[in-house]
Amino acid sequence: MLIGARERLIRMRKDLEAHVRGVLKVFGICMGSVGRANLRQGFRDQFAEAGQTNPALGVMADMFIPIHRALCAAAEAMDEDLRLIARQSGLARRLMTVPGVGPVMALSFIATLDNAGRFRRSRDVGAFLGLTPRRHQSGDMDLSGRISKCGDRDLRRLLYSAATSLITQVRKPSQLRAWAKKLQDRKGFKKAAVAASRKLAVVMMCIWRDGTVFEPEKKLIT
Repeated sequence: MLIGARERLIRMRKDLEAHVRGVLKVFGICMGSVGRANLRQGFRDQFAEAGQTNPALGVMADMFIPIHRALCAAAEAMDEDLRLIARQSGLARRLMTVPGVGPVMALSFIATLDNAGRFRRSRDVGAFLGLTPRRHQSGDMDLSGRISKCGDRDLRRLLYSAATSLITQVRKPSQLRAWAKKLQDRKGFKKAAVAASRKLAVVMMCIWRDGTVFEPEKKLIT
C-alpha cells in the first residue's frame, strides 16, 4: 500500500511538471533540467521566474508551486518511511546487498512475489515477471521475440531502473556488473538493461530462497 501511494505521489508530481513545461513552451519558455536538491527546488525557482514575465503565468505559478512543494515533501516522507521499514526487515537488507537494489526495489520485490516457495526454480521468476522472450514456433520455425511483459508492470519497471543503475552508476566490481557491461558492449544499452533486469530478479530470488547475501565474485546463474 505504501509503495503504491509513493508511486501515485511521484506520478502526480511528474504530471504537474509536464503540464507546466507544456504551458511555458507556448509562451516560448523552455525550462532546464532539474536536480533533486531541496525537493526539486530548481523547478519551482524556474517556474516562479517565468511567472514574472506574464500575469497569467504568475497566477498559475502562485497556485501550482505550493502544490508541487507539498507533493515533493510527501513523496520524500514516504521514502523515509519505506527506508525505515526496509532497515527493519532482514530479508530486505539482504536483498539490498545486490548492486543497484534500494529499499523501494527490495520491498516491492517482497510484496509482489510474497512467497519464494511459489517458484520451483529461482530462474522461473523471470518468466513470471514477463522478462523472458516470447517464442514464435511454427513447423521448422522457432524464433525468440521481445519480452512477454505479462507480469507485474511496476516491479518490472523498478527492475529496469535497478539494472540501469547497475550498468551506469555502480562502481564496485562484481561478476554481475561485469556481465552486464559486456552485454552492453555487444547488444547495446537497452537490451543489456532488460537482460540485467531478469538477472537481478533471479539473483534476488536466490538470496531469498537460500538465506544468503550477494557475493560479488560468485558465478552467476544462467
